[in-house]
Amino acid sequence: MNDLRVRPATESDLPTLVRLRDDAARWMLARGVTGQWRPGELDEDHFRQVMAHGEVWLAESGGHVAGAWEVWWEDEAAWGPQPPVAGYVHRLMVDRSTAPPGTGRLLLRAAERRVAAAGRTHVRLDCLAGSAQLNAYYRDAGYRVVGRKEGKPQPGGAPKAFTLLEKDLRQAGEGPAQGSPALSGR
Repeated sequence: MNDLRVRPATESDLPTLVRLRDDAARWMLARGVTGQWRPGELDEDHFRQVMAHGEVWLAESGGHVAGAWEVWWEDEAAWGPQPPVAGYVHRLMVDRSTAPPGTGRLLLRAAERRVAAAGRTHVRLDCLAGSAQLNAYYRDAGYRVVGRKEGKPQPGGAPKAFTLLEKDLRQAGEGPAQGSPALSGR
């Protein structure tokens, strides 16, 4: 996937983002990852609000959508008040119908480069504490567990416990000068 291009999502991408999120939720459920996402939880308004206060990125390859993710510049619901040293990655989604294996890692690295380009030194994310699969995925991608958040509010559901993970970009050698995929836009 050498031709992966990322760009900020626009209003016209909202239906695609909802489809990606619902497809990712169904994919996780089919593989026994329960409790993280459910189809139908988020609508276009969710992504519109994130675009107003953070960033939503869309990745394309070979003329097809490969995936998307959100970058927030604060996340007090999970992390509490923090100094402005991190970007928070949310809703990493891969289009499994068009993207080859390994695309999720490429998207995660693109998100890390975006955070570094903004001058932040850490990338943070959270995933369902009870999901060994998701926790292992992010640890294998170079993230370390730095805490646990009990009772994090969820859209349309009961609060849940989440593992808090972090990657120090200075130690990982990430930065805006790192190679593909190309980062365009903001």
